[in-house]
Amino acid sequence: MNKQQRPWSVAIIHDWLNQIGGAEFVLEVFKELFPAAPIFTSIYDPKRMPHSYRQWEIHTSWLNHLPGIAAHHQWYLPFYPLAFEGFDLSNFDLVISNKSAFSHSVITTPGTPHVSYCLTPTRFLWQYQDYRQREKLSGWVNALLQPTLHSQRQFDRLAADRVDYFIAISRAVQARIRKYYRRQSVIIYPPVNTDIFQPLAHPTADYFLVSSRLIPYKRIDLAVQACTALNLPLVVVGEGRDEAALKKTAGPTVHFLPRQSRQQLQELMQNCRAFIFPGLEDFGITPVEAMAAGRPVIAYAGGGALDTVKPGSTGVFFHEQTVESLIDVLVSFDHTSYDPSTCRLQAEQFSVPRFKREILNFLNNIMKTSST
Repeated sequence: MNKQQRPWSVAIIHDWLNQIGGAEFVLEVFKELFPAAPIFTSIYDPKRMPHSYRQWEIHTSWLNHLPGIAAHHQWYLPFYPLAFEGFDLSNFDLVISNKSAFSHSVITTPGTPHVSYCLTPTRFLWQYQDYRQREKLSGWVNALLQPTLHSQRQFDRLAADRVDYFIAISRAVQARIRKYYRRQSVIIYPPVNTDIFQPLAHPTADYFLVSSRLIPYKRIDLAVQACTALNLPLVVVGEGRDEAALKKTAGPTVHFLPRQSRQQLQELMQNCRAFIFPGLEDFGITPVEAMAAGRPVIAYAGGGALDTVKPGSTGVFFHEQTVESLIDVLVSFDHTSYDPSTCRLQAEQFSVPRFKREILNFLNNIMKTSST
């Protein structure tokens, strides 16, 4: 069978399987496209992952046997490139790495195209100062890490040359690929399960909404402080190490809820005045979900929000990550000026069927090229 005729023999490479997030949803959609494709990953902890993953063919590296790695995978960061280099991928027609860390480090045969779906260039290396601040690394830990960071940046840059085709998830990530890896890329936006979010004919619109892990770089503090200052109703959904600090600064109009079921979150999104998205994200799935539910988005003007939110049509930007900048937007914000059907149409541009169609078109084209 020629390579341009599916099904191809596909291997999917994923950084690690010990936590659930947006990367894992992308992985699940790749598995829907290629059900027979085995997963190659550095570590896998079945107890931390959905039960359905246990039906997959998953190959782990030698790192999976090291003590405490599932709970503290960051401790072993210097060893991940070596682990990915150890996989034998010689029997596959196509290799797809779903990458935010080191999975693009795999070695493929000369005739096997390697496509990297790049969620971001390795953040720990190239955006280290942000990572250090987020993880509150001490001065002595920072000093100890510097030699490792230097050598790993060199390796990471060279490993990027092993990739035949980069796909970026947003314009912000595309710019990072160009800056750090000196490589060109195409943009195919990540899949968002827009079908499970639908607009209501008559939403209550009696609160603003945030749904996020409560950790520093998400900047939920901006929404809490701004709504407290203006005495505006805000519902904060999520858990994390910032929860106690956020509750201390919150006024009586701010209410906190733990992580909600998909159905509960859908109802909260359907009925909010607007979804507030104050962080700087590579893409950002939750603003798209809110638009799919027919609600506008108030977002910081950076990262993936620049690709998903249309100012004046499906939301509005605040241009500095400060309480004052967000307050300026909230004071003049009128949720009734946004059409739920317009928000919904914008969200559908990021649907799962659209992702599958664009990915398959891209892969078909490159496999035709590689077979000639």
